[in-house]
Amino acid sequence: MRRAVLPVLAVVLAILALWYVAAIPMNIRETLTAAERAGAEVWGGTATERQERSAWALTLRNPDLALDGWAQERPRLPAPHQVAQEFYQSTVGEEVFGRRGFVQTGEFSNRSLVYHAGVTLGATTVGFLIGALAGVLLAIGIVHNRAMDMSVMPWAVISQTIPIVALAPMIIVVLNSVGVQGLLPKAIIAAYLSFFPVVVGMVKGLRAPDQMQIDQMHTWSATGADTLRKLRLPASVPYLFASLKIAIAASLVGTIVGELPVQRGGLGARMLAGSYYGQTAQIWAALLMAALLAAFLVWFMGWLERRTLRAMGVPA
Repeated sequence: MRRAVLPVLAVVLAILALWYVAAIPMNIRETLTAAERAGAEVWGGTATERQERSAWALTLRNPDLALDGWAQERPRLPAPHQVAQEFYQSTVGEEVFGRRGFVQTGEFSNRSLVYHAGVTLGATTVGFLIGALAGVLLAIGIVHNRAMDMSVMPWAVISQTIPIVALAPMIIVVLNSVGVQGLLPKAIIAAYLSFFPVVVGMVKGLRAPDQMQIDQMHTWSATGADTLRKLRLPASVPYLFASLKIAIAASLVGTIVGELPVQRGGLGARMLAGSYYGQTAQIWAALLMAALLAAFLVWFMGWLERRTLRAMGVPA
């Protein structure tokens, strides 16, 4: 247990230390401006002149003011404790102690990260299921049909070269024009990002059985469907779950990007609102919630993989 925890803890502490150090020069100009307005002596000239100076030079020449950057109300880069405070306030504080929270009303507050995470999770799940199903079906077709192998696979690869940031608004606008709104447009964007890893992994898995095994199925007069069901699909399970872990994380990214133009709830809308009002701590708290949600989803797929392999009699 100690061997597993200590390396992770060391990396986390190193990241936090670098984060605190990076926050000082990132926020130094705003810190010095605020101190100057309060009457403090500041090295570096006027605020305009300080824009031309190195952030590290300003930090080293104003050491007594530099650490004030960790307590700014609207920092460029919030310190870790500011992100933690915002995260706590947006989850426990809002739901337990807020007048709109779950404790007071029985419903999640629309100001809470818990609410927005739920909105994102719903679209992510639907998009992931659509993308995974489409990926599995395409992979089966590619393996069993040479024409699909030669035609569909290259198009699947090309589709992933289109930037999702450019594609998402077009999908939202087109679907809104035909009356499709709400969860489905975001789910389609999530499915667009998630189907490709599943296609690639499943094609590799379905082709995993060697020629000797295929010939053995032929000697038993197995049909193509029998070979798929009894040989190819069981052999593809480890490849499938490896792809699903990537796909579900990609689905989350697609959902968040799809929420940016919609702005009707979700972690993406929360991040965009924070950018509008200069609330960088709110943006980072939403990013932290997205990271925790992604970690949970990937862990869940790993747990499901272990249960499935154990049921198949394979050591997990």
